[in-house]
Amino acid sequence: MAILPILEIPDPRLRRISEPVQEVNDAIRTLAADMLETMYAAPGIGLAAAQVDVPLRLLVMDLTDGPEDADGNRTKNPRIFINPEILDPSEDYSVYNEGCLSVPDQYADVERPATVRVRWLDEQGLAHDEVLEGLLATCLQHEMDHLNGIIFIDHLSRLKRLMVLKKLDKFRQEQSRKKAFA
Repeated sequence: MAILPILEIPDPRLRRISEPVQEVNDAIRTLAADMLETMYAAPGIGLAAAQVDVPLRLLVMDLTDGPEDADGNRTKNPRIFINPEILDPSEDYSVYNEGCLSVPDQYADVERPATVRVRWLDEQGLAHDEVLEGLLATCLQHEMDHLNGIIFIDHLSRLKRLMVLKKLDKFRQEQSRKKAFA
């Protein structure tokens, strides 16, 4: 397994529309495993293939917030979604304070359907159809946005988006200064 570089805004590759996975094979399973390792190392709770410069309809998530084992590690519950499709989004909405590995250290409230029915393939090529709600539904919609060239800040008003981008620029400048003195 490998940790992959994560694209960050304003990289134009984040705006590409991802293509469907044609065959669930060992290459796709390896990519998914690498994406999970990358996501855990970042750390994050979701990652789309588009964020690691692979424009395929594949995403991974792990919302585990369970108990720690004897070594202080959380039990992992990775989920792999290949060619996910949202069906029947609810008319009820919820708001979550979202962040994104492609927009480091920036967060903003985003409103999305509270419940979605989703169809996808897993890493074995088996079809699933499930109703997701809460943070799982939000995270899936956030990652699926990446597959369509959309970043969470695109859901914000122009003013809020500019504020996030300004804070991101400041964050990057601070990181550069820290590296220069390290």
